[in-house]
Amino acid sequence: MPESIRQIRTVVSAVLLAAVGASLGACSGGDFGRTRADMRSDDMHRWLGTEVTSSVGLRPSQFQLTDEERQLRDLAYPIIEPPLSRPAWKSVFGDYKALPSPWRQKVVFDRTMYGRTLIDEPHRSHSSRYAQLIEDVRNDITRFEPFFGSAIRVIDLDRKRDASMARVSELSPREKADAVERMQENSLIIQWVQQSLEQRVSSYRWALERLVIQAPDGMAADADRLIGELAAQTANPPVAAQPMYQRPVSVRG
Repeated sequence: MPESIRQIRTVVSAVLLAAVGASLGACSGGDFGRTRADMRSDDMHRWLGTEVTSSVGLRPSQFQLTDEERQLRDLAYPIIEPPLSRPAWKSVFGDYKALPSPWRQKVVFDRTMYGRTLIDEPHRSHSSRYAQLIEDVRNDITRFEPFFGSAIRVIDLDRKRDASMARVSELSPREKADAVERMQENSLIIQWVQQSLEQRVSSYRWALERLVIQAPDGMAADADRLIGELAAQTANPPVAAQPMYQRPVSVRG
């Protein structure tokens, strides 16, 4: 084959590889498996309010979200989404999904799912499983303060909203209903996060117990300490939404 033709083929191959790489890059998710930028919007987590209210037979508010309410929902989603629920291929393509509220009749919490996924997934060594568990727990601890800081601000503003309604002139029934419905949404979202954190602690403990009997390692002590820290935070949140619904969440395992 003439050298000139070989060089042309080499250049064409390089161009094609670059084009494929650019195409995959355009489809890929953001850093750390986050939903890619073109899949995001300011109100991408607004559905949380619709889901949580409809699951208990209430109507969602038609008011636009305030900045604080939007932030509350954005911070809630990573805690509500079950850990290890997003396979690698979904992260690559920026998968995004809505999740059912724990008040849905058919929702059953399986505390073993996280541990079974962690243990069954291929790993190079058992220490990487401990490392994944430790990372997941540490991430939840990191998320705790920002979320509840936002919750404190939202609840405080809702108290002011509730007190001000009596002084609003010509308040229509629809406006009053939307205000009440938004306060219910906010409260239920906070309760949803509180329940999710309790479930995560339960799942992490089940996973650690199985790791210890299957592959004992000194890293278990670090994991146990972090789980205890998350459990203590979860048991004593800086703010607790008024529980409007006491319907228990089904637990299996």
